[in-house]
Amino acid sequence: MRIGFAVPSSGSWATPDNMKRVARRAEELGYSEVWTFQRLLYPVGHPMGPVYRSVQDPVVTLSYLAGVTERIRLGVAVLNLPFFSPALLAKQLATLQIVSGGRLDAGLGLGWIPEEFTATGVTMERRGKRAEEYIQLLRRLWSEDVVEHKGEFYEVPPVHQDPRPETPPPILLGGTAAVALRRAGRISDGWISSSRADLSKIDEQIYIVKEAARETGRDPSGLRFVVRGVTRPGTTDGGPLAGSYEKIREDVEALAAKGVTEVFHDLNFNPEIGDPAADPRESMRRAEEALERLAPAS
Repeated sequence: MRIGFAVPSSGSWATPDNMKRVARRAEELGYSEVWTFQRLLYPVGHPMGPVYRSVQDPVVTLSYLAGVTERIRLGVAVLNLPFFSPALLAKQLATLQIVSGGRLDAGLGLGWIPEEFTATGVTMERRGKRAEEYIQLLRRLWSEDVVEHKGEFYEVPPVHQDPRPETPPPILLGGTAAVALRRAGRISDGWISSSRADLSKIDEQIYIVKEAARETGRDPSGLRFVVRGVTRPGTTDGGPLAGSYEKIREDVEALAAKGVTEVFHDLNFNPEIGDPAADPRESMRRAEEALERLAPAS
């Protein structure tokens, strides 16, 4: 089981200094990865909550952290594909993979808020098919000298896109519906759970991904299964990854038994931390305590 930690991404504590402090300390403590997430826009009056109200751009954040860390992997869970052209995102992620020394984990999703689609000029229809064409095109841009493509959603004339990364970043897909899980099994390097995932049934979702991989002739043993751990130390509601640090560690072990390969602890989704009105000093105090107490065993 690989253990990661989410850097400050949302709310008042998501400052450059705090991002750097968390990422560097996570690296010192032996965490495998640090993670970010994306929220492009927050529609007026939307009920999704304050955690999404003020979110830093994940590609820029990871580019910054690539320059202040040396070994720890850098992940985003997830970037919503329709909001970028494939050529632009391929260039950005290739460059990030290069400047980080091959440490990028590219979590990708389809998006779900209509207002974000409207603002980026993309339709929500046929998002799954769009994603499949998009991912195929990303991989070609990262690996082929000349790329020419004409598909249902995208057209690329004969082009070079250099420099290409020596090792393309792994692509991890999000999504919770059965069709999304099967897509992850067919075409991705792994799957990432959402912040609202029912972790008691995570093994059922992993099974669907693995079965889709087998049906496509792929070896499911090489797939990664990443849980965004909405971790809430000190709460008493009895939920997963909540309560005492000892219980949270036990919950992580239980997830490993269900087939999860990686958990990253994400405090951004605690409204007391990810809210723009939260006290950033208290948020960092709690995060640094959690970093120490939940660090991987040496």
